[in-house]
Amino acid sequence: MNIIIKTKEQIDGIRKSSKLAGEVLLYIADFVKEGVSTYYLDQLINNYIVERNAIPATMNYNGFPKSCCISPNDVVCHGIPSEDVILKNGDILNIDVTTILNGYFGDTSKMFIVGETSETAMKLVNATKHCLDLGIQQVRPGNYFGNIGYVISRYAIAQGFTVVYEYCGHGVGIEFHEEPQVDHAARKNSGPKMKPGMTFTIEPMINEGKPRVKVDETDGWTARTVDKKLSAQFEHTILVTETGYEVLTDVANEYQIS
Repeated sequence: MNIIIKTKEQIDGIRKSSKLAGEVLLYIADFVKEGVSTYYLDQLINNYIVERNAIPATMNYNGFPKSCCISPNDVVCHGIPSEDVILKNGDILNIDVTTILNGYFGDTSKMFIVGETSETAMKLVNATKHCLDLGIQQVRPGNYFGNIGYVISRYAIAQGFTVVYEYCGHGVGIEFHEEPQVDHAARKNSGPKMKPGMTFTIEPMINEGKPRVKVDETDGWTARTVDKKLSAQFEHTILVTETGYEVLTDVANEYQIS
């Protein structure tokens, strides 16, 4: 397994791209409301990225046709923005943005809530965010990647939810997807060890019902829960520092550099 240890120059570039990706999600928040289409949100995101001399990484990636992924309700991931998908009160949706700035990648996603949603949906969203936070707290030199998935799955299951295992986090920065694979359900002390200079995503997808997904045969991308129940996801790009971690896509200063 070839996990790239980034140089200082590369880390600076990844940090800038990650900051832009995080700023995209801050920007789009005001436009996520009842009655707008996911296509409209995608157009705004595309323009925001391009106007800052960057590229939306998902556009034409293996044939993906849009500038971001927008996944509402029972869509687990890779939802294709569409004029036919109109947001309504109570919807929950994940917006996943990856930017390429000066050749470097930054990748982040978060959940948005349209109006007022159900108690179950709120519990799922909050639990998923906590899963991400627990995973991030495992990032430090010498720790095993498997411990990220171990703490995430233990918490999600304790909350009555399930962890999607068909998709995972991944190395990022020089390429869109690099080694290692960052599983969100894993055995304790399994997998490779983290080293300073590694950059990767943690992006738990947590389901209300069964953990399995089914990919839409018509578009080849949209992954839905098999039982039509809700799914939620949060994602950050993380750098392993000499003593802990830096959340590169955190533009709200939610996480301290450890």
